[in-house]
Amino acid sequence: MSEHTSLETSVASFRSSLLKHLQFTAGKDPKHSTIFDWRIALSHTLRDHAVDPWFASTRRTWDEDRKRVYYLSMEFLIGRLTEDLAINLGLRDVAAEALESLGVDFETVASEEPDAALGNGGLGRLAACYLESMATVGCPAYGYGLRYEHGLFEQSFKDGRQQENPENWLAHGNPWDYARPETVYGVGFGGDVYEENGVLRWKPGTHVQAQAFDSPVVGYGGKWANTLRLWAATPNADLFDLGRFNSGDFAAAAEPEALARSLSRVLYPNDTTDGGKQLRLSQEYFLTSASVQDIVRRHLVNHDSLENLDAHVAIQMNDTHPAIAGPELIRILVDEHGFDFDRATDLSTRVLGYTNHTLLPEALERWTVGLMRNVLPRHLQIIERLDQKFVELQAGSHHPARLISGDQVNMGDLAFTTSHRVNGVSALHTELVRTELFPAHDALHPDRIVNITNGITPRRWLKLANPALADLITKTIGEGWETDLDRLRELEAHADDPAFLNAFAQTKLAAKERFSQWLKEEHGLDLPTNALVDSQVKRMHEYKRQLLNILWTIAHYQRIKRDPTAGWVPRVKIFAGKAAPSYHTAKDIIKLINDVAEVVNNDPETKHLLRVVFPPNYNVTMAEKLIPASDLSEQISTAGMEASGTGNMKFALNGALTIGTLDGANVEIREHVGADNFFLFGLTTEEVAQRRSQRGHSRAAIEKSQALQDILQAVAEGTFSPDEPYRFGQLVDNMWNSDWFLVASDFDDYDRAQQEVEEAYRDTARWNRMAVLNIARMGYFSSDRSVREYMTEVWGIESAL
Repeated sequence: MSEHTSLETSVASFRSSLLKHLQFTAGKDPKHSTIFDWRIALSHTLRDHAVDPWFASTRRTWDEDRKRVYYLSMEFLIGRLTEDLAINLGLRDVAAEALESLGVDFETVASEEPDAALGNGGLGRLAACYLESMATVGCPAYGYGLRYEHGLFEQSFKDGRQQENPENWLAHGNPWDYARPETVYGVGFGGDVYEENGVLRWKPGTHVQAQAFDSPVVGYGGKWANTLRLWAATPNADLFDLGRFNSGDFAAAAEPEALARSLSRVLYPNDTTDGGKQLRLSQEYFLTSASVQDIVRRHLVNHDSLENLDAHVAIQMNDTHPAIAGPELIRILVDEHGFDFDRATDLSTRVLGYTNHTLLPEALERWTVGLMRNVLPRHLQIIERLDQKFVELQAGSHHPARLISGDQVNMGDLAFTTSHRVNGVSALHTELVRTELFPAHDALHPDRIVNITNGITPRRWLKLANPALADLITKTIGEGWETDLDRLRELEAHADDPAFLNAFAQTKLAAKERFSQWLKEEHGLDLPTNALVDSQVKRMHEYKRQLLNILWTIAHYQRIKRDPTAGWVPRVKIFAGKAAPSYHTAKDIIKLINDVAEVVNNDPETKHLLRVVFPPNYNVTMAEKLIPASDLSEQISTAGMEASGTGNMKFALNGALTIGTLDGANVEIREHVGADNFFLFGLTTEEVAQRRSQRGHSRAAIEKSQALQDILQAVAEGTFSPDEPYRFGQLVDNMWNSDWFLVASDFDDYDRAQQEVEEAYRDTARWNRMAVLNIARMGYFSSDRSVREYMTEVWGIESAL
């Protein structure tokens, strides 16, 4: 049978399945179906095709008693799944032809799907990449997370200020998941600990049920599939006070039930209040307890004892949020299965691994002893014993490190103590984890810390996100690069070929036109496609230095105003990202960016040379359009503060050149792509520490920079906020008198690097060659490589493929 005939048969079969789901799942006929109906039919048809590899992989894992990794993460930013799953199953073209035969466009249907509101930033995007790579390389795995009803929040702007509204992604259900009403675990909170026959017993004051929802995660080529299991909080029936309800006190009757349901309602509830802190700790324990109970239950199906748990189970804590997993596993082993404390501690440590993603104190999490006692009294007892053992190991130290310092339980230290491997996520970050974050732990366990640099999946972040570039790569070096990203090196042989460079330039133009159209349709914003697209898209935080970027933008605007005919490169500055609701400085920076945009974009002298665009509600779908369209990637964090980053990898893989500091994975990206293809600026990590120790460093830096003085004067005088001239007084005051993140110290060098960007971009052939070399040398940053390193160095798991 010819390939063409086979494809026709596949299309006919897929078309038949589509029509069946349209009728029996969506309850519509083709004549009266909406795009929503077609999406439901398409999703279920693709899900049907995912079930076979999913079941086959699950059966093999059970039959061969294979070790599994269990990946605990508060975030999984999986984005839209329709096209991603179609590509990995090899059905993208089949599905498109089947829909076309019915008069429906595939991309129109796929774009109707909402992004899954299961994360906020790089942590969630990384977790999603790792899940997909685990399936692609055949690593048996479960991802465990929470099925948030409303996610973090949906961002919008009102008069340039961030507004937060609930995400609504589950309003019409989720066609990808399977409810598992038989998989429910009780999770306890509060209550008391008492002794019975010499054994400690915990009697929680409240129980909440965790119900599982499962989705298949299919690897590229459909050879292996794993499971993403999300927990939803469902209150026990006894939490609903029927008596009060019948007496007419409806709100009070439902209050305990509503509080229980809040555990899986919102990601990262505001923890500036005592109630918010309690909810966040409770939420983290809810995820961890349900997952650990599920892991232990699954192990005991095939094994009579938990003694060999580490031979079959690897639990990976993705950042500090699930750090309570250690005490929870110890509690289950001791209280429910009769282990003594030391044996339980040793076993749990062999099972657990901890990925640290940050050096920021607020992200490492510290809970007061009082809060821990109120929410998890039994776990506090376990942590106190672990703390005692930790201090004993540091015999002779006059100032031993502690798991409990004063009134604070240090969750990062707890995660380290209960893990057999702790990894950083870039070479620089791992060294700082060793020397600055956990030096006492490292002295006791010098082999425990390892480095595994982050990676990204090329299936989503190149093949799906940038189809024109992916097609050019395939035509140039052939198929197979999708699962062997090192093959991109073969592109280097074409980096001096004018025809290839021109073809690459056409893919970049196509990406800009695609993003421009999307931006216009979704947000009513204009994007000139003949300009240098200069992008900084990431969570809003002072250390990421969006402030440095917008201040330089003001300088650039002022220079254009002084000499509009100086041959400027047309430039579009794109910002995107959310600020935490209680992070007022970050929200002020958002307002400043939008105020600058209002002035710059409406100035007839400059708007053809400079635009500032801040599309709201940055998510995976926006990233898939924006990243391929970008020419310049802003990775400008204060050195020593970004753990790794993965946006930097996505931009470089799609041919954007990086302007950045020696921070996080920037260091390794620069090593791989070559110093000549990277615009470096800024203080090093060591220089940052020295500069911060100098009194008056910010004022001294500003007084040396006339450009920076002019910028701050314009902001302070209200040039960009004429309705409220002193709106940004606090930002300006901080620049002069504090500037912890060293915006002033790095400004002039950043300005110099930006001038180099302008010079390079004017030489089209040079710029395109640099971009192609970036793409060709990004093979190391595949998440497949990262996952294989975890399998070898942390999990002790072999591929099933």
